[in-house]
Amino acid sequence: MTDDPMERIAAALERISPAPLATPDFDAADAFVWHVGPERLEPVPHVSRVDLSLLVGINRSRDTLLENTLRFAKGFAANNALLWGARGMGKSSLVKAVHAEVNAQGHALKIVELQREDLPSVGRLLQHLRGSESRFLLFCDDLSFSHDDQHYKSLKAVLDGGIEGRPDNVVFYATSNRRHLMPRDMIENERSSAINPSEAVEEKVSLSDRFGLWLGFHPCDQDAYLEMIRGYVAAYGVDVDEDTLYAEAIEWQATRGGRSGRVAWQYFTDLAGRKGVSL
Repeated sequence: MTDDPMERIAAALERISPAPLATPDFDAADAFVWHVGPERLEPVPHVSRVDLSLLVGINRSRDTLLENTLRFAKGFAANNALLWGARGMGKSSLVKAVHAEVNAQGHALKIVELQREDLPSVGRLLQHLRGSESRFLLFCDDLSFSHDDQHYKSLKAVLDGGIEGRPDNVVFYATSNRRHLMPRDMIENERSSAINPSEAVEEKVSLSDRFGLWLGFHPCDQDAYLEMIRGYVAAYGVDVDEDTLYAEAIEWQATRGGRSGRVAWQYFTDLAGRKGVSL
């Protein structure tokens, strides 16, 4: 063992530093999840999603996102997209369904899911995606930032790309319950306590402005809620009469305190289980 302190420190740092990520096999799957500790792209052989045709009440957002994604998959210019709004109204389901539809139409497109807490590693992820001939939809679900959260700075690498620019083969889609990715009370608090109120929140609020597409999702009415359930019933061949379906679905949403696509699916899951239908 060497007596040189610098050599010992260098050797120790080499032991604890993560090994470089091997070149990912992007032919292994159409979907991947980015993990850290150690950093790796994990193939997902089966993506949990519903068919695009079963997403009811979001026609405008569906058509806009599908058109944008198709353009990107064909090699043309496309915008990053922020899907924001009411919980349980199909934001993440739409992203996954659009990805499946684009591939079904014969356009090769990979989807890579990135967790919000792993945003600091996004620069290294983009380097791996940049070196591939494939095209990637980089997806971050439930994206938002708190008062002392610095992860938003890493997000700029995806949206702007710094001096290198965002890789031409990557487009970024995110979902959030918040239009500006941060709580409204936080915006107001910072404005009221800052010397220059407009500059206090500009950096964080401007993140949402960097998305070329803003797609809003709003709570559904009762007709749309029932239409969602009827669509599931037809798609999975569940035998139930209309009166029973109506009464049970209304009672179910009353016990949940609201209507949404998620509540509709939860009721249908219960119905299918009682009818002995596998999903």
